[in-house]
Amino acid sequence: MSRVGKNPIAIPAGTTVTVDGQTIKAKGKMGELQMQLATSIGGVVEDGHLIIRPKANPQRTRMMWGTMRSLAQSLVTGVSEGYTRNLEINGVGYRAQVEGKALKLQLGFSHDVLYPIPEGIEIKCERPTAVSITGADKQRVGQIASEIRAYRPPEPYKGKGVKYADEHIFRKEGKKK
Repeated sequence: MSRVGKNPIAIPAGTTVTVDGQTIKAKGKMGELQMQLATSIGGVVEDGHLIIRPKANPQRTRMMWGTMRSLAQSLVTGVSEGYTRNLEINGVGYRAQVEGKALKLQLGFSHDVLYPIPEGIEIKCERPTAVSITGADKQRVGQIASEIRAYRPPEPYKGKGVKYADEHIFRKEGKKK
């Protein structure tokens, strides 16, 4: 029995969820998303809750039950509230700004890095050293944050680079004489 899978998913006000065969569609103020359930898993909307149930009881089905429930929870939360990932930029002369449909990053290279902002994702720069990535799809928001961080990951000696706002950089001591 899956401890995660058997919990129902509450559908917030202003969000509609429909189940059509193996497809779950959710629509809310942040947009519209859909996902495919595994073939051995089914979903049903009852009393303002989305319930994910296994169709059979083999081991593979029980393994996928909790996974599908977590993905469905992310889908419902994404269209109702959205997801945000914050990045911090540390380093002399390192900065970011949004120019039209692209994020312009100055990260100590001989050229500026232009990152095109995908459809459905919103990127803001409150300060030149802070980047906020917002969207309905949890996976896409995390992937974009990871791609931006990969341009200049934080180094352990001075902490220069792009890091997640909640990330702790393990610092190393420099050379000794």
